[in-house]
Amino acid sequence: MFLFMTAGVTLGIAAKIYYDTNFFRMNKIEFQSNKIPDGTEFTILQISDLHNKIFHNNNEELIRTINKTNANIVVITGDLIDRRTKNLKDVLYFVQKIMTAHKNVFYVSGNHEWGNQHCKQLLDGLEKRNVIILDNKNTKIVEGRAVINLAGVADVTTKQDNLKKALQGLNKDHFTLLLSHNPCVIKKNGSHSVDLILSGHTHGGQVRIPLIGALIVPDQGLFPKYAKGVFNLGGNRHLYIDSGLGTSRLPIRFLNQSQFSLIKITNNKKV
Repeated sequence: MFLFMTAGVTLGIAAKIYYDTNFFRMNKIEFQSNKIPDGTEFTILQISDLHNKIFHNNNEELIRTINKTNANIVVITGDLIDRRTKNLKDVLYFVQKIMTAHKNVFYVSGNHEWGNQHCKQLLDGLEKRNVIILDNKNTKIVEGRAVINLAGVADVTTKQDNLKKALQGLNKDHFTLLLSHNPCVIKKNGSHSVDLILSGHTHGGQVRIPLIGALIVPDQGLFPKYAKGVFNLGGNRHLYIDSGLGTSRLPIRFLNQSQFSLIKITNNKKV
């Protein structure tokens, strides 16, 4: 009996690992701010930590799901590729297909891009496909009556970031959204002026344990505070960490399904 139970548990865990690693979901989340006009909303589709992952048939189902969303902008918060990626064909195809349905696609770099020998080739390929690279830059987006400051920093881990430059010249009366691959950007001077930070990098711990959560994530060590989800930074400021689509090092996920996120920002009053 014990052997049958052990075999059953082992098979169950293996099935869960396979599912969480190879089937994606869309996570939906909403934030409120009085910097968004009454009766309006602004939606963001966040893609993070793909790591050149292929979900069945050249990512066609993932692309279709992303392209069905009616987001105002798409943001890619780093690690489109893994540091070991040698061929950029698949990831550039993925981005190109997304661009057919979304004209406003923004990107900030992650540590794996900077650790890959083809980093410049990737950045050139993204620019050629009209992806807007926001490494240490900002822009203003106007959607109806909503005005959004959109800023981005290059990867913190590899010391490519310049938050001061990224936030330079922004009107603080407008809602400010910051893209940063690494959530540790919250430790940087100036981050307190941002309303919402969207990050990745942690993979949510990639493998999570019941009742404990993530055991370890990069740059935070054991039992990390900032692994995945929403964190209130005070004063209606938030950090959101998407646990991402791909994997690194160990090619598995457990209790932490592959995902991208659809984020809605509305006024404090109900739309």
